[in-house]
Amino acid sequence: MYELGRSKRASHAYSFDDVAIAPARRTRGEDEVDLTWKIDAVSFDVPIVAAPMDSVMSPSTAIEMGRLGGLGVLNLEGLWTRYEDPQPAYELLTQDCDQVTATKRLQEIYAEPVKPELIRDRLAELRQADVPVAGSLSPARTQEFAPILEKAGMDFFVIRGTTVSAEHVGGENALNLKEFIYNFDTPVLVGGVATYRAALHLMRAGAAGVLVGFGGGTTHTTSAVLGIEVPMASAVADVAEARRDYLEESGGRYAHIIADGATGRSGAIAKAIACGADAVMVGSPLARATEAPGRGWHWGSDSYHPRLPRGQRSFFEQVGTLEEVVLGPSRVPDGTMNLAGALRKSMALTGYTDIKSFQRIDLILH
Repeated sequence: MYELGRSKRASHAYSFDDVAIAPARRTRGEDEVDLTWKIDAVSFDVPIVAAPMDSVMSPSTAIEMGRLGGLGVLNLEGLWTRYEDPQPAYELLTQDCDQVTATKRLQEIYAEPVKPELIRDRLAELRQADVPVAGSLSPARTQEFAPILEKAGMDFFVIRGTTVSAEHVGGENALNLKEFIYNFDTPVLVGGVATYRAALHLMRAGAAGVLVGFGGGTTHTTSAVLGIEVPMASAVADVAEARRDYLEESGGRYAHIIADGATGRSGAIAKAIACGADAVMVGSPLARATEAPGRGWHWGSDSYHPRLPRGQRSFFEQVGTLEEVVLGPSRVPDGTMNLAGALRKSMALTGYTDIKSFQRIDLILH
């Protein structure tokens, strides 16, 4: 702990930029590396989850993500559940304009109510494609649409917010996570969290997986607006310790950790796994794909909050197909393409064959 003054102390925390993966005494061939990730009864070829952001995930890109071996998560409060045909909305949101105009447009377009029948239809479209089905809601809307979700045949349900706790204090209709998860048949992934104690509470509430983050991706301004920020390397490592303690406490129940934020380049993805994550949730790399519905423009759910937006619309040059971004080959040297291939290469160069063993690699502080 560090003293800020006579009355306040603070801990030291590190971001992915502050750490590096240490070379080991072994190397091995890339063909020996297994990137398979399994959660509940579903197995994935790569430990990459597409963030539920309208700029990157439509039903078609979620389906393609599943076919590529990852998991696509559809935003169930997004354009695809507010509009039968969201293309006119996308046309407006992908026009070049200043940030103030863009935020006003986002707020106006997302003022359209979410339609329960569209949630049902979009999830049915994913299910018919025979890929893992996952959708996301904020904690505030989860109970409202729970009856629809229970009938949707989802493989995973994601509850995603800037910061989520198992113990929301106050409010008449506050979501009781422990009660909700206990009565919900589908595995639930919950976040963001960034501390040992908060993560342990979510695990005890029954979460199959925990999203580690705080809204700190490239489209978010959470730190500037709310002052909330936790460097991701320390956050993932802390939550990994909570997972270890919960594994012992529960008699063998394993809660998966998904790093959600600051993983816009393949090097950060490798560092997230090395810090203890089982998988990563990415957004900005997928905005660079030619299939991305945002056409290079990228925004998150906090960007269109009606009273206090905590995000901004950003633009990324499109570099290749979704398959090339996830599986390669890459044509750029900056870590924004072939995300799975880069992780495989990092593991091979340090002598590790699978995700679980790679979590134990040594790290170096800059």
